[in-house]
Amino acid sequence: MIQGFLALAGLALLVPSPAVPLQDAKPKPAAAKKAPAGKSRRAPAKPKAAAARPEAPRLQPSAETLRVHDWVSAAGDNHGLPYLIVDKPHAALFLFDPHGKQLAAVPVLIGIAPGDDATPGIGAKQLSEIGPAEKTTPAGRYLAKFGLAVGKERVLWVDYYTSVALHPVPTGIAARKEKRRERLASPTPDDNRITFGCINVPGTFYSRLLSPMYKGKGGYVYVLPDSKPIEDVFPALHVQTVAARAD
Repeated sequence: MIQGFLALAGLALLVPSPAVPLQDAKPKPAAAKKAPAGKSRRAPAKPKAAAARPEAPRLQPSAETLRVHDWVSAAGDNHGLPYLIVDKPHAALFLFDPHGKQLAAVPVLIGIAPGDDATPGIGAKQLSEIGPAEKTTPAGRYLAKFGLAVGKERVLWVDYYTSVALHPVPTGIAARKEKRRERLASPTPDDNRITFGCINVPGTFYSRLLSPMYKGKGGYVYVLPDSKPIEDVFPALHVQTVAARAD
């Protein structure tokens, strides 16, 4: 049986490789016919090569991501636990081991509304009661641990009291209508604001890397701001800034 594989280029989204139907398999070459005397043979036309699918750009840490990473590593702010940095302006996530080594970089989906603060009492509201301006992913430093959500779904709670969780991209009807997987796979962050405030990540990244690292004691999550100055969210960076100016 001849099998083919499809690749979603530039992302950590992996899908099972479907079998290629027989009608799509390359046919067995037919035996060459002898050309009549006095006539030259014409070489068969070469099939046109399929156009290569453009690859999405590789995610690189922004200057703000590197600042937070340098501070966490130097100060030991992660207390020997793994940590990740969510760069909201670039809709990207960077995962680090307890020693500060980068392990992965993946795109994320975040809250529809720009903003760095959660609405007071939002954790007690039903989804239908949350207004458009309240659908933010709050910035800050969080100790994230696994727990149960509605429907007994196991998620990584970034901030349980404001109902901000980190979980794989949903696969239900609503998520399909919102084209969440397509948004995650797009080459720019322009369409990555779609959630109620939770952080959506590729399913394979979640199950193979994040979940094993954060089970047990959990790990830290640093969410960069998109509205506030970064020093207001992470005050320790004030010292870093002063030291850089002194140099």
